[in-house]
Amino acid sequence: MNFPQPTKIDTNGVTLEVFCAGPSSARPVVLCHGWPEHAYAWRYQIEPLVQAGFFVIAPNQRGYGNSDRPEEVTDYDIEALTGDLAGLLDHFGYEDAVFVGHDWGAIVVWNLALLHPNRVAGLINLSVPFLQRGKKDWVSFWEERFGGDFYIVHFNQQPGVADAVFNANPRRFLRNLYRKNHWKEPAPEPAPGMGMINLANAEVPPGEPLMSEAELDVFVSAFEQTGFTAGINWYRNFARNWHLTADIPERIDHPALMIYGRYDAVGRSDKLIDFVPNVEQHTLDCGHWIQQEQPDETNRLILQWLSKTN
Repeated sequence: MNFPQPTKIDTNGVTLEVFCAGPSSARPVVLCHGWPEHAYAWRYQIEPLVQAGFFVIAPNQRGYGNSDRPEEVTDYDIEALTGDLAGLLDHFGYEDAVFVGHDWGAIVVWNLALLHPNRVAGLINLSVPFLQRGKKDWVSFWEERFGGDFYIVHFNQQPGVADAVFNANPRRFLRNLYRKNHWKEPAPEPAPGMGMINLANAEVPPGEPLMSEAELDVFVSAFEQTGFTAGINWYRNFARNWHLTADIPERIDHPALMIYGRYDAVGRSDKLIDFVPNVEQHTLDCGHWIQQEQPDETNRLILQWLSKTN
């Protein structure tokens, strides 16, 4: 499968590795990966979007691939992450674009629509719905609800512990994480400790490989180079982001498409329409890695939605 060659683009005080395809005179679509991923996660979407008449911009966001990895944890807060995307539009001279996000990329895209609403023509998000505010910051809420071993709480309260486990064997961790059809097997009895560390150390995880060894090599090579700390730093800003967005109304009026995986550990939001009234919602028979597990169905939904809204 052909994948675009990277270019380096300066934006918002960092340099990002960006993969572009199609004529820059076409309508822009920006693809935003999640954790722990890479722009290569969009390999099935790029060519169909180009064929449909779009200019595709797929960055390795800060901390990933050959993009810059600032050392300060706060350099990965939501203002920085959304500012990077707005800066990409400035580089190409676009006023706005359609943004597509998966996993953490979806969180960034939702917040881009809040923090930089004029830069968003529409948004498509996979897996993670809009995260509404509560009375407590999200890390405190998750600790109260799921305990200290919940991976996001663990990332915040025991910095460096999970990083070291993941860094010790990136191939095993990523092979164990990038799985599909795991819901077809009996759920294993949870072992004590953080689930992500248990998964990283598992010899035979449930399900089957999401991708070929050659495809996995792209992700493994990237994380062998960068380690996992920069990506985990995104999680370590959840409480900070809760405070940074305190005065912003929780409403997104842009046209939106939300795609869920039926067996995704990330749950569906029954209240999404209360915060995103112009959203179209769909559920595919897959797990968390939606655009890689069901590329044809994902592309069909994206292209149908784009044809109606652009």
